[in-house]
Amino acid sequence: MCWWNGCIVDVDQTEITKKYARDYATATKKTRGQMLDALVTTTDWSRANARRQVTAAGKRRGPQRPAKRAPRPRTYGYDTLKLLIRVWQLAGQPSGKYLAATMDIWLPKLIEHGELDTTRLTEHTHTQLLAVSGATIDRLLKPTREGMRLAGMSGTKAGPLLRTSITVRRAGDEHEQVPGFCEIDLVLHCGPTLKGEFCRTLTVTDVYTGWTESLALKNGAHRWVLEAMPVIEQRLPFPLTGIDSDNGGEFINAALVAWADERDLYFTRSRPYHSNDNAHVEQKNGDVVRRHAFHYRYDTATELRLLNELYGLVRIRLNMFTATTKAIGYRSNQNGKNVRVYDVPRTPFQRVIDSGVLAEEQVTQLQAQFDAVNPADLTRGIVAIQARLIQLAAAKTTALSAGVSRAFPGEARGHLSRAS
Repeated sequence: MCWWNGCIVDVDQTEITKKYARDYATATKKTRGQMLDALVTTTDWSRANARRQVTAAGKRRGPQRPAKRAPRPRTYGYDTLKLLIRVWQLAGQPSGKYLAATMDIWLPKLIEHGELDTTRLTEHTHTQLLAVSGATIDRLLKPTREGMRLAGMSGTKAGPLLRTSITVRRAGDEHEQVPGFCEIDLVLHCGPTLKGEFCRTLTVTDVYTGWTESLALKNGAHRWVLEAMPVIEQRLPFPLTGIDSDNGGEFINAALVAWADERDLYFTRSRPYHSNDNAHVEQKNGDVVRRHAFHYRYDTATELRLLNELYGLVRIRLNMFTATTKAIGYRSNQNGKNVRVYDVPRTPFQRVIDSGVLAEEQVTQLQAQFDAVNPADLTRGIVAIQARLIQLAAAKTTALSAGVSRAFPGEARGHLSRAS
């Protein structure tokens, strides 16, 4: 028996209901004291324990029920999403960060050439496409990207004869502040095996602007590299001032060194097994070559011709309509870790114009080329050539893969070898 709410009631020591706890919480100080006195007398609890028991009975047990909020209305409607998917596909399926940075370039071009659905393109959807952020683009395109889902091999072999006479350029060295110094590399189109003769892609990337040129070669002989370099030099919109390569024999040879000396080019090389020394061109190997030419084996004259036709279209879309970022320093985050700081995304075309190294006539020519291009035609041409390459090389590469046996890392560790 105990006093509660002005009367005597039966109370179990282990059960103080929330009803009584609510009465205690709303009672006056004098009434609370009377309640506690009666509870202490009945249960033999201490006064402090009685107060704790009553207070605990009034607290919620279990997780809090989640608050029900009205769902936020969608900001971007179906028409905007369909237009965004179309722009993303014609732009070469870049990340949201880079598509948002070049939306003011792509959208006017596609509207000018009639590439977008006019029934969906209204003033409202046009404004939304220009305002959408990179993160929102990635979120909206996630289902489309996931519905559209081979590995490469390295064939670099050191050229030891001239290697010691060529200056080493490291990843941490100071970066060039004007266009003209380029990193060069070869990508193999060997498929699953290095046997036989197969095509290569020579990739040349300007360190300062990110301007990239690619050219397919018949094989890895240095004569093809020597023939390709003047073609690359002529395509660049600025003078070539230097080249930096890896340690492969296709670059480290007397013929290419002599060619560089004739043009007074600064020739450097990376450290062996330090691919980050050539980080700019190594990144393009995946983003340009593998992304557009895949991992198939190409070893015929027809495939070589198609690769060069492909790169002729890719170079325009990449350099004039695809934004890139450039590392400009470091900063410390909240955990004290140094992280990279990048500049605002811009296209290589914009970076070349802003560099101020071009004459007025060259700027006019580049701008005229930009104005005359329909980027959607570039994408359609790229897709058509890619379909032809897949038709020629996919079955051949699959057949070669079936005949190549490789132990996975886990399998290799599971077997012991012994001397006979």
